[in-house]
Amino acid sequence: MLEAEGLDALLVTSRSNIRYLTGFSGSAGVTVATRGELLLVTDFRYDEQARQESGAVARVEIEGTSVWDRLFKELGAGASGLGPGSWIGFEAHALSVKDAERFSSGPGAAWRWKAAGELVEKLRVRKDAGEVAAIRAAATVATGALRDTLAEVRPGLTELEIAGALERALRRHGSEAHPFPTIVASGPRSALPHAHTSSRAVAAGEWLLLDFGAVVDGYCADMTRTVVIGARADESQRALYGLVQEAQRLAREGVRAGMTGREADALARDPIEARGFGAAFGHSTGHGLGLDVHEAPRLARTVADPLPEGAVVELV
Repeated sequence: MLEAEGLDALLVTSRSNIRYLTGFSGSAGVTVATRGELLLVTDFRYDEQARQESGAVARVEIEGTSVWDRLFKELGAGASGLGPGSWIGFEAHALSVKDAERFSSGPGAAWRWKAAGELVEKLRVRKDAGEVAAIRAAATVATGALRDTLAEVRPGLTELEIAGALERALRRHGSEAHPFPTIVASGPRSALPHAHTSSRAVAAGEWLLLDFGAVVDGYCADMTRTVVIGARADESQRALYGLVQEAQRLAREGVRAGMTGREADALARDPIEARGFGAAFGHSTGHGLGLDVHEAPRLARTVADPLPEGAVVELV
């Protein structure tokens, strides 16, 4: 990969990419991947953790003050085979302007730097059996938490109270974290794709939308469910729910590796547009899951790239 990009090394600053390459789950540190080794530099807070999680696959260096100073010191010592003038790629999408300025002055100026794009993300798209198992386990956690929460939902509770019950259930079932802020939206607010959970009290006969996730071994599940609260759904609600359910079924049964993101999106979009609801379907049909809850590939009208074999996707 490095040779194809004309690079001698890649500086990795994305938290998810660092974890993918080294196993390190801490919140501070950088990784350099050369053609011969992985180097992980983090600070003293993660000394024991980094050695436990990454010691088998990476050389771990601990710094008491500046991770960047230690990184440049290690590179300057030539331990990674990177002499002055070597080309080092960096993740522009995961680097602040302040940190990027370190490349043009001070110790960092000894090397040549190049924005390398999402190289590690391309490796992450195809999941191995262990990754699939972790995503499946996260989905099982989310399903159990949803079941417990719906048993508690009743008219009069606020969206915030329902979200609290859901998040407690997620933890109880084994979720390590919430991959994004839990969304609970009721009544007219259920039409907001990314609503902020509010203090609104839910009423009988209303839609209730729950959008949430779970994390197991660092891998994410993403789940959106819509129910009617405290009463049987009326005829119009049943018709609309049935349409969405049918669109999702068609997408689930029809999606295949090799079709484009646009073609996969059309599996769900076409039946909804045919019923006259296309204007209400502004978002994409789905996206990849992994160490990030939203990652490649995308199932959207604008995506002409083919879906790779081995990817895991969710359907909205």
